[in-house]
Amino acid sequence: MDKMMKTAVMTELKKVEIQERPVPVPKENEVLVKVEYVGICGSDLHYFESGRIGDFVVEYPFVLGHEAGGTVVEVGANVKNLKVGDRVAMEPGKTCGTCEFCKQGKYNLCKDVIFFATPPVDGVFQEYVAHEAGLCFKLPENVSTMEGALIEPLAVGMHAANQGGAHLGQTAVVTGAGCIGLVSLLSLKAMGVSKVIVVDVMEKRLQKALELGADAVINGKEEDTVARILELTDGKGFDLGIETAGSQITASQQIKAAKKGATIVFVGYSASGEMTLPIGMALDKELTFKTVFRYRNIYPMAIEAVAAGKIAIKDIVTDYFELDDIQHALDACVENKADIVKGVIKIG
Repeated sequence: MDKMMKTAVMTELKKVEIQERPVPVPKENEVLVKVEYVGICGSDLHYFESGRIGDFVVEYPFVLGHEAGGTVVEVGANVKNLKVGDRVAMEPGKTCGTCEFCKQGKYNLCKDVIFFATPPVDGVFQEYVAHEAGLCFKLPENVSTMEGALIEPLAVGMHAANQGGAHLGQTAVVTGAGCIGLVSLLSLKAMGVSKVIVVDVMEKRLQKALELGADAVINGKEEDTVARILELTDGKGFDLGIETAGSQITASQQIKAAKKGATIVFVGYSASGEMTLPIGMALDKELTFKTVFRYRNIYPMAIEAVAAGKIAIKDIVTDYFELDDIQHALDACVENKADIVKGVIKIG
């Protein structure tokens, strides 16, 4: 396909512009996907706003975006699982396949992963992308490409719920009601968790959590979070905690409000990468700590859950933007976090 495409290119800190780049040519094991929707992730905003996340530092020019859904328009010579016209969700990380973690099925821990929009690898805020066919998952007829784009963050929430052993009869607390907190809520409810309490300091996010099925919400600015959790659990504390805020305050609240023997799954990154936590209390309660790095082997399960109507993933979206308006979109998501819970870029 010998033509040009629109690409949103980050040229400096907090600056992005639309440029023309050649449409990529798929290799023999790849497909060319016409990108239709891309979610705006918190990591995109971190790179846009500060130019780095931990050891990953942006070098300009750079393309953001890794939550993508679209339609196959060309297939490589060796591709058998997909055809032109198939609508797909793209898993953004290509791993080596040969290291000990890949061979164990824990491919998210592969140190040689090539992941969209993780420096130095460009992302997918662009009209077309060539991607490995095995990482493009065909969507059922009743799942849109917009929902396909949201499979990526949903996979994080489902992995967190899996890591915590979510099941019927539990009471869970999710701290942080951003996108990952909300997909964790949806995952917990789909897995049968009996009661889910969501904590945040932004009222619109808490209202969105209630819309999505939270049994109770707590505004941490207005209430004593730990006391309220204990009140809602008859003084027992919760069985499963999912910490997505990346805050020392909320992480400490998780430990303090946990039932003895509970499990806490840490998902959110703190700004510094370090926290001081009440570990003595965690020892006394014999808590289990789990952590999450992206996800593994989740896409088929997540797509099936959406197709079956068990997870209404589209309902997390609050704002839509056009690709041509991406500077405004990213600025708005950074400056208006209280109102924009989840933004999505419509590519074409």
